Amino acid sequence: MKLAANLLAALLALIAAQTASAQSTYPNRPVKILVGFTPGTAPDLAARILADRFAEAWGSPFVVETIPGAGSNIATEHVAKAAADGYTLLMGGNSALVINPSLYEKLPFDPLRDFAPISQVFVAANLLAVPPELPVRTVAELVALAKAEPGKLSYGHAGVGTSQHLAAELFKYMAHVDIRAVPYRGTTAFMPDLLANRINMSFANIANAMPLVREGKLRALAISSIKRSALAPELPTMAESGFPGFEAVPWFGLLAPAGTPKDVLDKLHDETVKTLAIPDVRKKFDELGLEPVGNSPAEFAAVIRKETPEWAKVIKDAGIKLGD
Repeated sequence: MKLAANLLAALLALIAAQTASAQSTYPNRPVKILVGFTPGTAPDLAARILADRFAEAWGSPFVVETIPGAGSNIATEHVAKAAADGYTLLMGGNSALVINPSLYEKLPFDPLRDFAPISQVFVAANLLAVPPELPVRTVAELVALAKAEPGKLSYGHAGVGTSQHLAAELFKYMAHVDIRAVPYRGTTAFMPDLLANRINMSFANIANAMPLVREGKLRALAISSIKRSALAPELPTMAESGFPGFEAVPWFGLLAPAGTPKDVLDKLHDETVKTLAIPDVRKKFDELGLEPVGNSPAEFAAVIRKETPEWAKVIKDAGIKLGD
């Protein structure tokens, strides 16, 4: 009996030592960061900035892989079902983690149960942008045009459940206008149609839209955040444009599958916070119109828990449905 107990104790000690060794040498092979939107979008660009820094700090490759579709649900599911070893991470946003649970009857993942939050990486804003050919220069003029031609105008968005989709539906609800939705797989996917006036408007991510506004290829009418953006301080908010309380912004953060060892999560969190504090990194984020966050895993989890019922109420009150 004593021999069996000693053998069990030795086995447990061996397993613990192997686990500790695996954690202390993390990462010792390539790590994937999955993004649920097309290349060149804000989460993709932010993930690449982090990946480059992580690879430099640890000497192991960090590869960003884009798997767009279903409002980023596909990429999110991949990570939820991945091995909990820190080698498959998610640059996940409020579309899949906060908004889609209220839009889809059933999701193949649970945002709270299936993930270990590492840190929120950035908060951004969307621009209400139109092609220059559209004869409007203010939000009020856009509302007047939409009311004069119900059902004729269309808007593009980056996927069902994204902040762009919700912003436009919230706008339709508050303005009492009929504008058709056209879903795409990311901001960069719909941009050619917006530039060509094949779709008439979008609440496009500021990182992708602002350079085109500066070049005169798009016209910006307002911003979707509650306060003005430092990247475009001349632009009014939607609240200032006649829609009190209007706010629909994207945020993204780094997550791992639930059950990932705490030492690995701590290592990823610490390096994320360090990276977001580097002046050159902050400058890159500023140029993209992204506000770096770098909060703790507990604070990130609290954001998800807090915003899920808030968006559920918006979706219910505005009558937003999956097919909108």
